[in-house]
Amino acid sequence: MKLSFAIIGCGKVGTALGKHLARSGYPAAGFASRSADSARRSAMAAGAAEHFFQYAWEASLQADVVFITTPDGAIADICRDLADHGGIREKTVIFHCSGALPSTILSTAKARGAYVGSMHPLQSFALEQAGNPFDHIMMAVEGDPEAVHLAQQIASDLGALAFVIKTEGKTVYHAAASVASNYLVTLMSFAIKLIAASGVQESEAFQILRPLVNGTLTNIETAGIPGALTGPIARGDYKTVADHVAGLKNLGPDLLLLYKTLGRATVQIARAKGTLSADAALEILKLLD
Repeated sequence: MKLSFAIIGCGKVGTALGKHLARSGYPAAGFASRSADSARRSAMAAGAAEHFFQYAWEASLQADVVFITTPDGAIADICRDLADHGGIREKTVIFHCSGALPSTILSTAKARGAYVGSMHPLQSFALEQAGNPFDHIMMAVEGDPEAVHLAQQIASDLGALAFVIKTEGKTVYHAAASVASNYLVTLMSFAIKLIAASGVQESEAFQILRPLVNGTLTNIETAGIPGALTGPIARGDYKTVADHVAGLKNLGPDLLLLYKTLGRATVQIARAKGTLSADAALEILKLLD
């Protein structure tokens, strides 16, 4: 029989996790949240309507595995409360689901004989999803060996694929996720502003750019980062880059600065690809300075 679980913090992630753990055969032992209504709704979503509690340690005491899915700033305090109120049994596995924080912030639970780890779904939970939001996503795990082993099994049961990172590498892992997700939004905003300045309706801009974006992602997957790079910098086309810089001056200094910053980083990729000579790279870098 699979281990029982508790969810502490019943927002989008906690509710989705509880619901799909239950559907994967894990018995729901307890739900607790700052809002009693949130805990009740999460328990109902997991088919365990009677298993919501007023206090977090009441929920955690019933479980073999405890997931702390609160905002990052509350995780350490919640863990300390669980430990101080006797809500952690020896050899219980305690996870948090923060992408930015390491499992070491659960040290108060570890001092009580628990195994600690973190499981971070590498996915955006900005929107509610009708299906399983964990299906075919990646999930970063780290922590005690016992916790990592269990996290890999849980991820598999949820339909996800776990990968192990170093505990001390959690911050740069989260930075990578932020760049890939958050900064991609910023990059698309940049591209949409530029194409709108060319006369395209902003409402149509994303649909126009999407095939290009999808094709680039496919190229990265098949050819790798240097191999996927095309365009004027990859070709050493100084004149086109100069034209871009001149054109963007009319759109404001912030957009020009962003273009130049991205361009300087692109020069390094083009050099790695081998299509940009050292002399051409120097000339383009001078232009983008």
